[in-house]
Amino acid sequence: MKNNFDEAEYHDIKKLEKICIEHDKISFKLELDYKLRNVKQSNIGIISINEFMYYNSNELIGYIGISEFEQGVLEISGLVHPEYRNRGIFTQLHNLVEAELKKRNNHKILVLCDNNSSLGINFIKKVSKEYHHSEYDMILNKDLFPKSLEHSLNIRNASKNDAGEIAIMTKDFFDIEIKEDMVITESIENGSLFIAELNNIGIGSVRIELIDGVGGIYGLGVLSQYRGKGYGKELLMWSVERLIKMGAEKVILQVDTDNDNALNLYKSCGFEVDHAISYYIIKR
Repeated sequence: MKNNFDEAEYHDIKKLEKICIEHDKISFKLELDYKLRNVKQSNIGIISINEFMYYNSNELIGYIGISEFEQGVLEISGLVHPEYRNRGIFTQLHNLVEAELKKRNNHKILVLCDNNSSLGINFIKKVSKEYHHSEYDMILNKDLFPKSLEHSLNIRNASKNDAGEIAIMTKDFFDIEIKEDMVITESIENGSLFIAELNNIGIGSVRIELIDGVGGIYGLGVLSQYRGKGYGKELLMWSVERLIKMGAEKVILQVDTDNDNALNLYKSCGFEVDHAISYYIIKR
């Protein structure tokens, strides 16, 4: 049990994730790369336990992680090696997680799982009290990506001076209070966060990342008063084109299954549903 995993443990978890993906043909949302970057850039000491790892000798066979991206909301996800299942390993890890969560009574706790994981869904039914929401993992079909679009936006790297404006935008886009110190500041420092301007006025933002040949598009949005004018599509296409230029072999994003406008936008640019992940509220 640790506040943060180190680089060696990161590779252990990535190896376990790959084994489970190949065996189960499902998707996981562990946010490992984000967490590792955050550890490298943070000078904060141990505050709470977020990483729970179960080793058999030197082999990692079980893992649960706690993440916080929205203020006051914790997300929990994990996995167990296929050869070590039905031995109570995940239950042991989860009991440790529960003990930690009792120290954070002011948080909403969400547990998440791929809809195609019968083992995961069955376990969640035992520990959750109600369904919260679902997201689609979408992947770009490059053959369906539009060839051209009229450009009207100036899209630039966000600076530290933009942090407050981006927090306001995020509230408008998704109605969530984002943690500036964990997401916005870090994204500005590593150059992954961009502002879309129209006539020198910030109207949208997006975060893009390239990891191991996979390009990710996150937090894409346009202020409500500027929607329906094609700016969201322009920002999305710009993000895809930039990731491809950076060397992305695959481009992915996530969208709430109930967000029909965003879903239709992504489909119009060649994105197709790959997996669906559902979130449930943990019993307190």
